[in-house]
Formats: sequence, C-alpha cells, structure tokens
Amino acid sequence: MNTNRLSRRRFLGAASAAVVAPTIVPSSLFGADAPSNRVGVGIIGLGTRGSGHTKGAMHIPGMQVLAVCDVYASKAEKMKRSVERHYARAKAQGTYKGCTSHQDFRELLAREDIDAVFIASPENWHGVHMAMAARAGKDVYGEKSLTHTIREGRALVNTVRRYGTVFQAGTQQRSDAKFRLACELARNGYLGKVSEVHVGVTGGKGRAKPGIWPVVPVPADIDYDLWLGPAPWKPYRRGLCTFNWYFVSDYCAGFIASWGVHHMDIAMWGMPELHEGQVEVDGTAKFFKGTADVAYEWDTNMVTKSGLRVHFVDNSKSHGQGCRFIGDEGWVHVNRRGIHASDPALLRIKMKPGDTHLQVSNNHPVDFLKRIHDRRDPVAPVEACHRATVLSLVADVATRLGRKVTWDWDKESFLDDEIANRMLGRALRGPWRV
Repeated sequence: MNTNRLSRRRFLGAASAAVVAPTIVPSSLFGADAPSNRVGVGIIGLGTRGSGHTKGAMHIPGMQVLAVCDVYASKAEKMKRSVERHYARAKAQGTYKGCTSHQDFRELLAREDIDAVFIASPENWHGVHMAMAARAGKDVYGEKSLTHTIREGRALVNTVRRYGTVFQAGTQQRSDAKFRLACELARNGYLGKVSEVHVGVTGGKGRAKPGIWPVVPVPADIDYDLWLGPAPWKPYRRGLCTFNWYFVSDYCAGFIASWGVHHMDIAMWGMPELHEGQVEVDGTAKFFKGTADVAYEWDTNMVTKSGLRVHFVDNSKSHGQGCRFIGDEGWVHVNRRGIHASDPALLRIKMKPGDTHLQVSNNHPVDFLKRIHDRRDPVAPVEACHRATVLSLVADVATRLGRKVTWDWDKESFLDDEIANRMLGRALRGPWRV
C-alpha cells in the first residue's frame, strides 16, 4: 500500500498553500475542519444502516457529507434536505446547499471532491459498489456481509489492495472494548487451552413474508433495474425493495451470513487458527419456502485440523447470543449487551507487555477517518471481513447440501467437492463486475 497516497483534491490544496503569501486567516481554516483537511463523504444506500451512517458522519469533525444516493429518488432527496438542514444549523445561517442527491451511484463516484464513501446497499451490490469505489480512488466504509459470494469477496480484497484503498468493514464490534478484551483473553492463554467457540446470532424465524409475494407495478420513484443491478432480472414483488430482500437469496444469504459475520468475526479475531489450513463444516437448517428462501434456523459445527470446534447456531438453539470462548481453565462470553466470564476476576486482568495486544479503536467511523489520513489499515480491514463472510457462507453451503464439506483456506475452495465449489460464486448480470 502506498502510505503517501493523497487524493487529487488534497494534493492541489497542499500545493496551493505552499505558494500563497502569508496572510491572516480565520482560525476555522486550521485543524480538522480546514477545507484541505475535511474528508468529503458520499453515502450509497439510504436504508436503516445508510441513514445511520449519514447522520453519524454529519457529526464527526473532519467529515463533510457532500452527496447521498439511493435508487429511491424520494429517499435520496429527503436525506439531502436533512443533511443541508444540519449544516445550516451548524453554520448558524438560514440556508446551506452543499449536498447533492443521486439515484445512480456512478454520478456520486465521479465527483472529485468526494474522498470516501459509506456503502450500505443490498448485499448483492456490495462487491460491485465497493470495487467500483476503490477503482474510482475513494476510500470505503463497507457494510457486511462483505460480499454476496465467496468469489466476489476474493476479487474485492484483491481490488482494495491493488488500489491502495483504506477499507473499514462494518463489523463495528471491533471498536468495542469488551469484544477486544474477550479476544485478548482467548489469544493470550488466560482461559487455558481454548477447545470450543460458541457463536449464536439472530435467526430469521417469523421475519419474512410467507408464500409467493404478488407481482405488482414498480413504485414510481424507484429505478428498479438499477436496484437489481448484478442480480438476475425478475419482476418486482410487493415490498421487495425494503427490508424484505434480506430473506431472498438473489440479494442476500439471510441472517446466517449478514448477522453471522459479526460474531464469526469476533470468533476469528480471538482464535486466528479458524482461518488457517482446513476446516470441516456440517449442519442442518430450516429454510423459508416461497419468495423468501434463505435459512431461518440453523445448527452447524466447524472443526479445524487442530481440533478447535465452533458451534454456530441461530438464537432458537443458542447457548447465548454472542461469542463464547471456552478453555480448560475458564470461559468468557461477549455480546453487545455485556461481557461475562466463568470467574469475574478474568474481566479485571490487565494485558502484560508481552501479550498480544489487538488494535484499539473505540469509535468505528472515527477510526476510519484517522486511517484515511495516515493510510494505515483500520481496525476492521477488508481481509478480516472477507474471512468472516467466508465461514458464514460455508456454513450456508453445508446446510443447503445437507452434508459435511471441507473448506481449504489456502486454496479458498472446498476440498475435492465439485458441487460445493459451484456454489462459490454466481454469474453477475451485465454490465456489472467486481
């Protein structure tokens, strides 16, 4: 990675500053809020996550939201007005007109004043959106799952590294001290030899509309062809382009991957051997029948060559939502509500200088901003999210096949399994590519 890479806009700003004669300027032109230091931000996808990212970025000193995009024109226009109201209030002036709205994300990526993008589109779009942003010279905050398929993930990782992109994955639990502590306890032997990891995440039971959803006219303000993007062309069904797409495999693998990635990432952060060598995976699942067709319950087991076992399940069978590391001297269980251990004294341990210390971040988007400036990897780099996405999708493949599969990390394919390997990717509808 070229650690000295500057955007064209910041390079020109630095160059002009070097030749201008000294003068008296307002203090607001210095520091994080100086125009030459502000990171121009665009948001792609304005559902729950994208709207949250927009509101968060507006309140981070050193970031400025310059453009928002959604295939629903009304969503983009509404968010544009919200951004402009915010900055007008911040300037203590009556108006502000510095944000644009777009239906087509390519217009946003073409803007030279945008340095970074937050991407929160449906998951069938992730690989394409993120790769195109990297090729356009933008740094990327990319929501999980990283990609819709394993092959797209590998292609995206390669693109991110080829273009020197700063990439922060949306696995924000890495910016939470309790998750970091749990992983450091596991990695540094404070639990003894860890033999099991339990991963429990939200299932989908009762969340999807049953049966075949009716075909209806496309809403007037949506570009449906652009919403589909690389997915197969199919007629619009009532409510598809809201949260319901989450449960249709053309657009998402469902909670087994999209939620599974969060705690699978923590399991792998604490036990790196989960992404080394070969892993055997088997399990069962129950799937929606109808338009929704992803797993809503699952019970899977993963075993590494060294014998480390991972029990990955949905909440209906869970030993507790979150991630639990179990060693021969104790256990620790962490989720977003808290952290617990077999002995409360474990939670008061201070890591020694010789211990493995994981990268510290206490605010995910702020960590992204810092890394944009220093060009180092954020706390949630693209490879980590790819690995967590891979294991989650491997579990999905095993349950769909109804038999054991062996994943080979070195080859990033299934071992001696032609049928499973056909499920590593899918054809993208043109002209889209990762």
